[in-house]
Amino acid sequence: MDAKGSAPNPSTVLGRQLGEDLRRLRDAAGLTTAQAAQALDCTKGKISRIENGRVAVRLPDLSAMLLAYDVTDTGTRRRLESLARTANRRRRDGWWHQYGSLLTDSYLDYIEMEDMSAGMKAFQAQLVPGLLQTAEYGRAIAVTSRSWRSPDELEQLVRVRLARQERLTAENPLQFWAVLAEGVLRQQVGGPAVMRRQLEHVAAMTEQPNVTVQVLPFSRGAHSGMFGPYLLLSFPQVSALDLVLTETPTGNFWRESESEVARYRELFDDARTTALPPTESVQLIRRIAKEHRS
Repeated sequence: MDAKGSAPNPSTVLGRQLGEDLRRLRDAAGLTTAQAAQALDCTKGKISRIENGRVAVRLPDLSAMLLAYDVTDTGTRRRLESLARTANRRRRDGWWHQYGSLLTDSYLDYIEMEDMSAGMKAFQAQLVPGLLQTAEYGRAIAVTSRSWRSPDELEQLVRVRLARQERLTAENPLQFWAVLAEGVLRQQVGGPAVMRRQLEHVAAMTEQPNVTVQVLPFSRGAHSGMFGPYLLLSFPQVSALDLVLTETPTGNFWRESESEVARYRELFDDARTTALPPTESVQLIRRIAKEHRS
């Protein structure tokens, strides 16, 4: 996944958390957005954008808001100031920035989002999720994407995908739960040998305590996930809201509203309850892997 399309800046996650905190403090102070704007000598629109996490909050503005909201608790002020600094600072020490000349900005943003997240739930109808792909499978996918200009760039894209997978085995690993339509297991990507090794790898990864994979078999008939793949990302910060990434042929798009995120949670719950249980899913994955030996 190159994550092309519209994407929020990774700091949006923390920015939305900060904005939500500031909105609650404004409400607690009994102030309208107009009154808050007057305190900052700005427009009501700016207050709304701050509270929606759409714009960065400069420390002088934050101080003015906390003064207007009569926030005197030192711990609260320090926490919000720290949150503002973190939200305003794009972390440039991540491993992915060494590939900045190769990857699109939206893919870099996605990788940073993934690195910040604590949990991910994925539904896939056609492809093995990137975090579970082998190098051979990933290379076969990258070839069809046409997002590379030379064999060296192709190999770099594969290395990026493999580097992302370290989130599953890190000291504080990503909690990853995937529901795969049966077509994912039967689509011939790279040929039988590549598919056999890929499916064996998926089965082996489920031995990790933080990785759960379920298969939604053809026999279940029509289901709510047939419209397309999506990812649900959750974050460790208190009050940080979940995000959804939907994938389409023309681009991938982030869904941030609470109502949309809630709808995708329902879709994933439908998918996981319709799918085979994890143990039976792994058994099916191993059986299909053997079929790819021929």
